Amino acid sequence: MEFFIHNLAPIMFAGLIVFLMLGFPVTFSLGACGLFFGFIGIELGVLPEALLQALPLRIFGIMQNDTLLAIPFFTLMGLILERSGMAEDLLDTIGQLFGPVRGGLAFAVIFVGALLAATTGVVAASVISMGLISLPIMLRYGYDRRIASGVIAASGTLAQIIPPSLALIILADQLGRSVGEMYKGAFIPGFVLTGLYVLFIMGVAIFRPNWVPALPLSARTIREDNGKSGLMSLLLLTVVSTLLAVYLGENYAHVVDMVKGTTGSNPPTDETIVVSLFSGVFLAFVLALLNKTLRLGLLSNIAERVTFVLIPPLLLIFLVLGTIFLGVATPTEGGAMGALGAIIMASARGRLNYSLLKQALVSTTKLASFVVFILIGSTVFSLVFQGVDGPKWVEHLLGDLPGGQLGFLIVTNLLIFFLAFFLDFFELSFIVVPLLGPVAEKLGIDLIWYGVLLGVNMQTSFMHPPFGFALFYLRSVAPFKAYFDKPTQKEIAPVTTMQIYWGAVPFVIIQIIMVGLIIAFPGIVSSGLDKEEGLSADQVQMEMMNATQEGPADAASTEVPTTDSEHPPSEDPMKMMLESMNKDATKK
Repeated sequence: MEFFIHNLAPIMFAGLIVFLMLGFPVTFSLGACGLFFGFIGIELGVLPEALLQALPLRIFGIMQNDTLLAIPFFTLMGLILERSGMAEDLLDTIGQLFGPVRGGLAFAVIFVGALLAATTGVVAASVISMGLISLPIMLRYGYDRRIASGVIAASGTLAQIIPPSLALIILADQLGRSVGEMYKGAFIPGFVLTGLYVLFIMGVAIFRPNWVPALPLSARTIREDNGKSGLMSLLLLTVVSTLLAVYLGENYAHVVDMVKGTTGSNPPTDETIVVSLFSGVFLAFVLALLNKTLRLGLLSNIAERVTFVLIPPLLLIFLVLGTIFLGVATPTEGGAMGALGAIIMASARGRLNYSLLKQALVSTTKLASFVVFILIGSTVFSLVFQGVDGPKWVEHLLGDLPGGQLGFLIVTNLLIFFLAFFLDFFELSFIVVPLLGPVAEKLGIDLIWYGVLLGVNMQTSFMHPPFGFALFYLRSVAPFKAYFDKPTQKEIAPVTTMQIYWGAVPFVIIQIIMVGLIIAFPGIVSSGLDKEEGLSADQVQMEMMNATQEGPADAASTEVPTTDSEHPPSEDPMKMMLESMNKDATKK
């Protein structure tokens, strides 16, 4: 019995693993395990009876958490855009644009995957949309089935790391950090990962050109009346817009000075990037709109088509992410504006109807309820786990690893990688991340940076054979038997499950490389670009000591600045609550 009392935390964690392996739903496994060991702890005298009285307050705290409202807003936005045909228009247009190049369809899928990630944030919507639209075309024109499957699944999972990702919202909530800062931190890594995918397809196009053939001339439908491609017009429009964006980016500080009437402004880097990109995109849209309205004939068909198909989602991205990065809106408010913007876009395209809106709302309600129920279960588990000193056990287990911070990062990333074979990112976020976050913070690791790192790593949970959800989504829409293709009058062979699995392998390796790059070059995570200097924990302690020595009057007038990521080690709310409960029990 003595052994059981002293090792209740590891036994409780092992009990949770048993519950999960028996196949119980995650939320019920967490809640049942927490309550079961809570009652055992009370019977053994390890936990005070009043501990579980804190549970209702914690559950009400979840309901009062405004940040979690961003989840249904972003989900609704993504589902409306996906069901209104935006993905189909984007894939068709970008496919025509890159079609003449070897690997053009794969480049189009990656580009559209990144764009869908920045507008929808939902992996299932991206993978299923691109699987239904792009996979038949790629098979029709002779793409290798492994490459076609892998690039669609991997591009769909970009919604995990490119804002406004649902995973980043949950990671920020579990690590106790700002969603806006998490979005800023993931901005550059998401597009670096996209670039690595593009480099891989370029390598395949160079060394295995027969795996990724270019579109034949007969398949390029957007052409001028004289038969020319019209790409020069698009190139000129792109150059003009880019020059404006670059010029504004270099002189944005002077623009801010002129607007505010000040001198020596130093605007944040992310604000400069967002405003510059928006200005270039808006200029292209205005020029294309003037050309079409006044019938100037200056732009080709492909230039107009690309502009009018790309600009609306790009403007929506600015409406959501731009306002968050500029500090105009919170993530919750940005999500609400995004959902409204998606409804307006779908209505303007004539594709919004009662059936579409009902399907989107039902799916949003299901996903939001799923997340909240898991969060309630994890709250029950974490309350009891903290009561039995679980965090101390985890800290002793991981905090004394050889190698310090680097050793901790290697071990925890390997742990996440292997757990991702069996658990999806929701389960990893609610079960594992709350255990790792406090240890990382005590080791001096910035939790925004660590959250982005875990987000990139957990992205592999969608791509792992044989349990990756992105692979299942693709399997559900990929042809499982031979079919007759009307445009080419040929029989197309099916896509096997093993081809989907093998296609995912190189992209999982790329994701692992990205994890290594973030560890080797921490500056990739852009949250550190414009961080203000604050006092370290040692400086805070020195200030407090000086204030104490100066006397009560001086101390009262002294304000000690702190940062969000630094808390005095003595502040442990759970420990203080338990001590208070034990004192009350002693008095009785």
